[in-house]
Amino acid sequence: MWEDIVFDGTEYFWLLLLIPIGAAGYYFFWTSSRPKIKLPTLDAFKSSRSIIGRLLPLLPGLRLISLALFILALARPQIVDVSTRSFTSSGIDIVMAIDISSSMLARDLKPNRLEALKEVASNFIADRYSDRIGLVVYAGESYTKTPITSDKTIVSSALNEISFQGFIQDGTAIGMGLATAVNRLKDSKSKSKVIILLTDGVNNSGFIDPIAAVELAKEFDIKTYTIGLGSNGQAMAPVAILPNGQFQYGLTEVEIDQELMREIAQSTGGEYFRATDNRSLEEIYSEINKLEKTEVEEFDYFNYHERYRVFVIIGLGLLLLEWVLRQTLFKSFI
Repeated sequence: MWEDIVFDGTEYFWLLLLIPIGAAGYYFFWTSSRPKIKLPTLDAFKSSRSIIGRLLPLLPGLRLISLALFILALARPQIVDVSTRSFTSSGIDIVMAIDISSSMLARDLKPNRLEALKEVASNFIADRYSDRIGLVVYAGESYTKTPITSDKTIVSSALNEISFQGFIQDGTAIGMGLATAVNRLKDSKSKSKVIILLTDGVNNSGFIDPIAAVELAKEFDIKTYTIGLGSNGQAMAPVAILPNGQFQYGLTEVEIDQELMREIAQSTGGEYFRATDNRSLEEIYSEINKLEKTEVEEFDYFNYHERYRVFVIIGLGLLLLEWVLRQTLFKSFI
């Protein structure tokens, strides 16, 4: 309790200088006002002084302590409770368009591209506590995994469920992935709308041209960040399906249409990023997180609890004790 006390009127602490001044004044007054008797020796008086007489300086001491307590009360001791409330003035609606083609199982990222992406994206979602997020997945075609929602539990759960199991046609339909993401955001009333489009290949499927999808994004004022995922050179990736249903892996060339990804980003006011390993992928999402900041206002509320009454009561109690002692125990010494 006492360690949390602050003083609002610290200028009154200067009055505490009166305490040593008063103590010095009392000492000189006491020594000069006492009657003196000159004797050849004081041996006869050495054991004659009573305990009550020795305690006589206690009286001015009580008065000085009372004065110090009154000065502390003037300085307004308080305990301050501070509570902070955050208000989001305008959240951001974000759709993450994720390539789930078979090449996302390539092992140039650990344990593979898709699992590395899910881990990083999960942390990104957790940091966007004031925003709404949706998921779109695409390969040879696209569909909405989760519409935009503020419930991060639903989005995170849907993200964890993403896997390549042949549910949709294989391939890389970048135009359809982007167009589906735009469709999720076009009716949004949010002041800021963002798509994060990730792929590890080139557009080779779908019936929507990526440039046409870009024009849609521009029409609805949707900024698009694009990410090319995959190491430089070759990577161990699925090349065939074995009779038991498992993938056969082999070295394949990493081909990312970086020119298209740059055009998509630049045309919509976003940026293009290249992720070649787990660390760079994490840094990219961290950078996007910094670029797209939600406006949050914080208000601090202060609740003051005055504690000067304690000092006043104790000070008055000590003055009362001093008066009682003067009228009773020390009456014959004053």
